Amino acid sequence: MLIKRNILLFFRDKANVFFSLLAVFIIIGLYALFLGNQMQRALREEIGFDSDKINVIMAGVTLAGMVAVTSVTSSLGALGISVADRKDAAKDFYTSPVSRGKVTISYILGSAVVGLVMTLAALALCVAYIAAHGGGVPGPADTARLLFTAVLSVLCGNAMVFFLTMFIKSQNAFSAVSSVIGTLIGFLMGIYIPVGVMPEAAQWAIKCFPMSHAASMFKQILADGGLTELFAEAPPEALEGFREMYGVAFTYGNTAGGFWLSAAVLAVTTAVFYALSLAAAKARRV
Repeated sequence: MLIKRNILLFFRDKANVFFSLLAVFIIIGLYALFLGNQMQRALREEIGFDSDKINVIMAGVTLAGMVAVTSVTSSLGALGISVADRKDAAKDFYTSPVSRGKVTISYILGSAVVGLVMTLAALALCVAYIAAHGGGVPGPADTARLLFTAVLSVLCGNAMVFFLTMFIKSQNAFSAVSSVIGTLIGFLMGIYIPVGVMPEAAQWAIKCFPMSHAASMFKQILADGGLTELFAEAPPEALEGFREMYGVAFTYGNTAGGFWLSAAVLAVTTAVFYALSLAAAKARRV
């Protein structure tokens, strides 16, 4: 019942839903206004010819990042309920027969369900856009990988922001934190600016930020097929250079990352932050 309550409270608050998706709207707006044309022009100059696949590839790269952002911001928006409850409903919960552990888990599961619903909706829009522009529909294997990545992305993003909200005590502070995260998340995932053009320190920060790996996994599924075809006659290093430039895949020195390395990073991060959150909730009786 508590999980259902938290989910319904989120979707009934239209303003909360809107602001939890504000970063997504910013990414779509930037891509539509100038980011898409700029990225497509850069790719044309790099390969030396025009192709219908360029629009599809760059849309896949950018919109894949949008899907990963949704898993964070929508989970964070849903967790605003837990912050509000500390002021308005905490005493009622603590005097009820429901244990504090169950209350905490209801916030985690409720926000995770919200995050998954919103992420799958964003993913469906992304796939529909790519298909409408000639990119085709993902096959069964890619669809399974997309769903796997969506679940892992939501769990990781939810775990990180839930741990953060454990230390937020007021709605004003929560609003401020949400605004900061909504502004920075696109940079931390290498969406607004290609990873390869950033200073080396910033590149390493992006590579070490767990949710960047979620964006990378989505990009590999949605854009890698078109990239391989587009760079078929180019030297192998040209393809690898593009993938690293736009955060499709990460390299660490001489070690190249991949889909399953990114999945491992997300899984470990999820386990660590959920454990820390449950420990903090128990210690602070929140």
